This record gives sequence, structure tokens and C-alpha cells, in this order.
Amino acid sequence: MKRTFTLFTAVLLTVVISAQLPEKMSYQAVIRNASDQLVINQEVGLRVSILQNSIDGTVLYQEIYNPNPETNNNGLLTIVIGAGVPLTGAFSEIDWSDGPYFLKTEIDPSGGTTYTITGTSQLLSVPYAFHSGTADILTGEITENQIADLQEYLTGETDPLFTGSPASGIEADDIDNWDEAHGWGDHAAEDYLTEEADPVFTAWDRSTGIEITESQISDLQQYLTEETDPSVPKGTDVGEMQYWNGTSWVTVAPGSPGQVLTFINGAPAWAVPGLNDVENPATGKVWMDRNLGASRVARSSTDAAAYGDLYQWGRASDGHEIRTSGTTTTLSDTDTPGHGDFIIVSEMGSLDWRSTQNDDLWQGLNGVNNPCPDGYRLPTEAEWTTERLSWSSNNAAGAFASPLKLPVAGSRNLLNGSLEDLGSGVDYWSSTVAGELSRGMNITSSIAGMRGSRRAFGYSVRCIKD
Repeated sequence: MKRTFTLFTAVLLTVVISAQLPEKMSYQAVIRNASDQLVINQEVGLRVSILQNSIDGTVLYQEIYNPNPETNNNGLLTIVIGAGVPLTGAFSEIDWSDGPYFLKTEIDPSGGTTYTITGTSQLLSVPYAFHSGTADILTGEITENQIADLQEYLTGETDPLFTGSPASGIEADDIDNWDEAHGWGDHAAEDYLTEEADPVFTAWDRSTGIEITESQISDLQQYLTEETDPSVPKGTDVGEMQYWNGTSWVTVAPGSPGQVLTFINGAPAWAVPGLNDVENPATGKVWMDRNLGASRVARSSTDAAAYGDLYQWGRASDGHEIRTSGTTTTLSDTDTPGHGDFIIVSEMGSLDWRSTQNDDLWQGLNGVNNPCPDGYRLPTEAEWTTERLSWSSNNAAGAFASPLKLPVAGSRNLLNGSLEDLGSGVDYWSSTVAGELSRGMNITSSIAGMRGSRRAFGYSVRCIKD
């Protein structure tokens, strides 16, 4: 059944006040559907326009919002007009004295750009702080006495702060003397400013005290320009950071838009704030609502913004999972390699990024290197299988149609670090191991099922709540 959304608004326009002319104002609206029910915790597409003279007047300014705003638990939508992505005009250039003005809002309840809900209302009272940037027109009669009083105020007013300044003692003769001195010619050429003798500071007598040779000065110059700090890694790229883990410096690769730097199990990791739980009623299991490292919940099976990161099995969030991270052929002999490179293997016979395997790295909440947020862990093979059996179809379409909205995020090759199967297939790691392999959920357009994989592959991670 097609649902029709209706916009019921309780509007609050608030000027964002600053020391200069404000260029933003807040806007709030309550969103209800056709049944007069609040539309809560839902992302909506929004376009805002400022019209001049009439509801069909000239569009002086228009903007959209990226990311899309979301309603809260009370169905309240809150935005700041002037802070969106401009499509037409500049908000700061609106002459608020040249009204009337009308505010037009267009909403797409699905979060896209097909705006089906439109409302236009007149701004009956231009925000005071905006209008105060325009001088009012002086009307009425002004008497000669009032003009005289004003002239006296402008010429005879005494500034109680300025009188305490040394500048208050400058007289007309002082200004004349300065003008005369200024006309003496080239001050630098005449040595007016360069030959002044300082009675305190005299030339350095190098005949006594510490002697410094020219070669020592050269050595010092080389030290100042070329010295390398042995404790901080050299060659840090733009956007990278260095993190001291108590033993060595760890390179933290740049995160993705919308992520914040957090620490998981003592290691730095990029995460998206505001993650939500999603429950599959058919299984009763609660999962994270998006792939680890994704900036949003998938809007389609091939939504690139929902792909997220690609982890080698058992590794922490140390930067290697970023799809554009560098690569290295040196296997690690510890659980924490101490860098953010994707470790590639030299031949297909190699299985792991670790020189000696450790099966306990991703086991449960307290597993070593668990990359999931607090309270989450890697799902087991059995939990993935139960989830898959609840889908409407055993393929990528069924995976996306499920409450988990699983996208086909591709994978990363263990031999060269290249990305594969983007938009056509995906593998999701589980915590279950099988001999020298680890089990993962493989999903394509035609089939879905568990299979064993070499741990050096880069696969997606979807965390389950413990």
C-alpha cells in the first residue's frame, strides 16, 4: 500500500547571533504522515528555498543537505538554514529589507530528491539580527537646534579611555614636526634609522669566551635542517597520524568522511558516530545496522557509501582495513603488526598475514583484536547461517531485502591488495575457524553460503550484539 506523508510543522526560526551580521537561522518542523502519526527516526530528503515578493516569486537562495537530516524520537526535524549545500544564490547576500520573503520547504520522505511534500509560508517578521545590518531610513523633521547639538557631540565628545593613552597628548605642532621629518628623504639611505647606537648592546667580542668556527656553524645548520627524530617515523603522508602504543609508533591512516577516531581494545580505529541496532524478528538477533567502517545504512545493494572497510581475519582496526591503505609483503610475527599496511602474501599457498597462526584473535567480546564497538563481536558461522535462512531469497537480493540491508561490498585480493567483485559479490567474516582457514559468508547475485577462506583476504565485517 502506498503511504502518503503530510508535513505538519511547528516552525521555530532562530537567528544564529554573532559579532558580525548573522548568516544562518534555525528551522524546526514536526513531520506526520497521512494518519497523523509522527514520522520518527527517519532520514528525509530536504530542499529549502527563500522566495521574494510572493509564494511563486523569484528564488533568491536555495540549498539541500548532505547528509540528509533525520527526524528524532518526537518526529522533530531540525536544520540550520544557510548551512546546507547551496544550489542557487548566497544566503549572506539576501537584502532582508527588500521583502516580503517566503520560505519554501520540499521533502522526500524516502531520503532521495523526489520531493513530494511542499510547503510555502511567508516570513511575516524578518529576523531582527538580519535586518539590523541595514540602516533604517530617517524620517520626520530635525530642527536646527538638534543639528547643532549633534555637531557639538561629534566634535566635542571626550573619550574617557582615549584620554589615558599617550596618543591623547599629540598636538598639531607634533604632527607638523612629523610631516617635516617625513620629507627629509630616504631614511634608510641617510642612515637615520640604521646608525643609531645602542648604549647597552655592543658588538660581540669574539676574542674571549666560547669560539665557534665556520665549520661548526655549517654542522649546526645541517642539524637544524636535516636532523631526523629517531622516535617518530619519517615520511608520514598527508592525513596520517602517529599513535604511540607504549612500545612503538603506529601509523593511523586517514578515515572516511563522517568517521571519528576511537580506540577499540587499546588500538586506534575510525568509526561512525550514532550507530544503531537492527533486530531481525525472524531470528531475534540484534546486529549493527551497517558494515564496519560504512558511513551509512545501505540504500541499495550497490550503495558504495555503505560498503565499509575490508579486514584481514583477526587483525584490529589499525588502518589496514581502509580500502586505499598501502601494502607490504612482510608477514607479522605478532598479533599487532605495528603498522596500517595491508599484508599481501607471496604465493597462493600462503594462508595468513601472520607468520604463525593464532585462532583466538576474533573469539567473542574479549577476543584479541576484536574490531567491533563495545558490546559487539564477530558472528559465528551458525549465527550467519541462521540469518541467511531467514532471507526471502538465497542471494544478494535476499541479503539486501533482509533487516540487515547487506550490500555487495566486494573484497581485497591477498596476492596484490587489489579490490575485486565490487557491486557483484561480497564475503563477510565470521569468528569460526576451520583448520588453517576461517569461515565467511559468501554472497553473489545467484547464491549465498558459508565457505572457508585464507585469512589474508580482505573481507567485510558486520558485528552482532552479544
